[in-house]
Amino acid sequence: MDDAERTRRTEALRRWALAKLPGVDAATPLEKVSDDASFRRYFRLPAGDRNVVVVDAPPDLEDSGPFVAVGRHLHAAGVRVPRQLHVDLEAGFMMLEDFGNELLLRVVARTADADLETAYGRAVDGLVQLAGVDAGELPAYDATLLRSEMALFPEWFCEAQLGLKLDSAARARLENVTGFLVDAALEQPTVFVHRDYHSRNLMVVDDGPLGMIDFQDAVRGPVTYDLVSLVKDCYVRLPRRVVERIAARFHAELADSQALPDLPAFLRWMDLMGLQRHIKCAGIFSRLNLRDGKPGYLPDIPLVFSYIREAAATFDELRDFDAWLGAVVAPGVATLAGRS
Repeated sequence: MDDAERTRRTEALRRWALAKLPGVDAATPLEKVSDDASFRRYFRLPAGDRNVVVVDAPPDLEDSGPFVAVGRHLHAAGVRVPRQLHVDLEAGFMMLEDFGNELLLRVVARTADADLETAYGRAVDGLVQLAGVDAGELPAYDATLLRSEMALFPEWFCEAQLGLKLDSAARARLENVTGFLVDAALEQPTVFVHRDYHSRNLMVVDDGPLGMIDFQDAVRGPVTYDLVSLVKDCYVRLPRRVVERIAARFHAELADSQALPDLPAFLRWMDLMGLQRHIKCAGIFSRLNLRDGKPGYLPDIPLVFSYIREAAATFDELRDFDAWLGAVVAPGVATLAGRS
């Protein structure tokens, strides 16, 4: 979408929103809130004694149907997601409740290490609530989807972003890792999975539950997926002791209802699930840069890669993979880090 089309859609969105808000000055401008990793754009519109968020999601580029359906399902289940005030799927416009600007990420940034576990308390409460939401109608996070996500790593991260040439031995090694991680993921009980549950998608609205956004890719999948998205966040690193304490609290809450194994086995599940996620994220961040012209995620790749190395070094089954990462991939990541 070029600049002229973007400008045209912004004005059309403004007029659409104002038509839904009688009494608001027709000259009121939109205030840009953010873009995200998709083609959606978010704006704030002052509306008297309250603000609303209006969303431009061009229907030829973004299917907003899942966002609307999942959001309504979560709202009906009592989860704190933005209320959908008006939706026009044909135009690609939405008007949502405004949760403000206070991301959990900003709270964490000003929280001392000793208080981090407390700061994450409401995020854990939200995880437990999500795990109790009916996920029966959601797509399954099955082997096909898990594998397709990890395929982004060699294609977009190793080859396209770092310029590596992967030989047959490297591809066989990656295939073995993929199979190992898929098997580990599919061992787990399945629950409602937000699929991007982290500090940039959790909002401090007031003293109540955290607000959740960006839930449109929800699936029925492994019980540790959202947990590891939170505690091994692509945008902030928590000390391992805090990671384990948060995981232990989540484990204790769900141990009986989900028939979870003991805590060490659960942590193994979590760490392997995190490896699958971070392999995927390295590929996604590279694709966003190279295909979609969104370089803003490149500075996050070194942290993501550090999680990959950390997990690979933890398990005997992955020592060969870790050695390959160190010898072949790490130099390119170091160069990338130096440019960001």
